[in-house]
Amino acid sequence: MKAIVYTRYGPPGVLRLTDLETPVPRGDEVLVKVHAVSLNRSDWETLRGKPLYSRIGGPFRPRHHILGSDIAGRVAAVGPEATLFRPGEEVFADILSYMGGFAEHVCVPESTLSRMPAGMTYEEAAALPQAGAIALQGIRDKGQVQLGQAVLINGAGGGSGMYAVQLAKLLGAEVTGVDNTGKLEFMRSLGADHVIDYAKDNFTRNGRAYDLILDLAAYRSPLACRGSLKPGGRYMYVGGSVAAFLQALLAGPFTARAEGKKIRLLAVRLGVQHLAPLIELCQTGKITTVIDRRYALSEVPRALRYLGEGNAKGKVIVTVE
Repeated sequence: MKAIVYTRYGPPGVLRLTDLETPVPRGDEVLVKVHAVSLNRSDWETLRGKPLYSRIGGPFRPRHHILGSDIAGRVAAVGPEATLFRPGEEVFADILSYMGGFAEHVCVPESTLSRMPAGMTYEEAAALPQAGAIALQGIRDKGQVQLGQAVLINGAGGGSGMYAVQLAKLLGAEVTGVDNTGKLEFMRSLGADHVIDYAKDNFTRNGRAYDLILDLAAYRSPLACRGSLKPGGRYMYVGGSVAAFLQALLAGPFTARAEGKKIRLLAVRLGVQHLAPLIELCQTGKITTVIDRRYALSEVPRALRYLGEGNAKGKVIVTVE
């Protein structure tokens, strides 16, 4: 099979299109013929080994040599102990713990897989797992957004932000989206009531306050964001710098408590089995998956560079022929 492989951290140039033996499913494993895989910020970070927390499991060299975690495809074969799926069934999954999506086939435990949602394409299903989980849990489950609340989403023009903006609007929130200049109109098209260019306006200093700040790209201090929270407001760190991560993890819970505010990491429960509410909204057309660009498997380095440079509006998809 063809696969995109890397053996050391670095820029997209360290990736190589390589011929490998197609894996054979053992035990309860399932071999999936990959049709589509979506890119996530986690792919970009794990490729480069930056921030440092992306090196967990491989401090000096990558633990997994094939990136790609959000997949959709068709069952090609099953192991002798696999009972949940049969060859030919369409499936999708978040395989972040195993990686291997940037390949023609990937072998994973059957427990990671779910059947494709009715009416969805491979591309739409592959777009959902990580981005959808972050949005659903950050806005609804743990963010607890309610009618009339003010919500700020930093990084609202990317994959997770795309779902988060739409979900917050459905819940009746007034939504402010923050991203770069090239994504302002895109955020408006998703339904954002207000948009901020992070290079021109520091949202922690503009005097506005929010019930929830969902920080998908935390490069400003979470402690500075505390002043932009209303009494009882919540700040949730999803990704960003190591300094912001440590502030949210160590200092945030103590410094915000006295003011009745919460500064926390968003600990996302992985697995597509948690996505049922969001899948239903997508199936009924209440939430739309926007696919910015599509790339072939051989173009994964270009796709990751595009994502890493902050250009992607919504999701970037690799289609595997």
